[in-house]
Amino acid sequence: MRLRRVDGHPGIWHTDLAVMIEFRGVSLIYPNGVLALRGINLRVEKGEFVFIVGPTGTGKSSLLKLIYREEVPTEGTVLVDGQDVGAIPEGEVWRLRRKVGVVFQDFRLLPDRTVWENIAFALRVTGASARQIRRRVPEFLELVGLTHRCDSFPSQLSGGEQQRTAIARALVTDPPILLADEPTGNLDPDTSWEIMQLLERINLRGSTVLMSTHDSEMVNRMRRRVVALDLNGIARDEQRAYYHAESVQR
Repeated sequence: MRLRRVDGHPGIWHTDLAVMIEFRGVSLIYPNGVLALRGINLRVEKGEFVFIVGPTGTGKSSLLKLIYREEVPTEGTVLVDGQDVGAIPEGEVWRLRRKVGVVFQDFRLLPDRTVWENIAFALRVTGASARQIRRRVPEFLELVGLTHRCDSFPSQLSGGEQQRTAIARALVTDPPILLADEPTGNLDPDTSWEIMQLLERINLRGSTVLMSTHDSEMVNRMRRRVVALDLNGIARDEQRAYYHAESVQR
């Protein structure tokens, strides 16, 4: 076990291998003074699928950014796979990000590269060999149903196809955690449901999935764990839940 002092008290990490992500008393205040998160305590176990919901401005995206060290907490501790994210030296953050795949609402694909090349790029930056790339890219193209579009550029794809490409890119390095920040926000309802079914299959393959969303229909349809945020922190944390608490009583 590894000991670390937090807020003047000793803490013991790596005691529960089932917990992939843990927030302990986490608050985040941006440099402009905006309070993004307040007193967040949250545990996400290996293999869970969790929806992060709440009104705009309650910190859904900020919560995800803390997990992959885009931001560091103002107070408290964020643990990913037992490691204190805030204590990771800048030069070692890449090791954390190999454990965490991220999918964004705006896809963030490289516009001058094909679907194949976008996915291969994620492997190339980790030092994968040409042989590994040739083996793995087709596997993930098949997983997201884009084998027939491997030579297309992002501008030639539909929104759903772009998001599938982004998901394949996030997963091709086999991260145990997948974060999806409003992945269906720019998609029509039918395409959104296809993306949700894909994320469910990925979860069934063993990945821990956290998804921030405003899409109440999808949350109500999926009936997974729901963590609802408000301006005071976590307002609700329920298993097999609906987007709105009052929906449970209908």
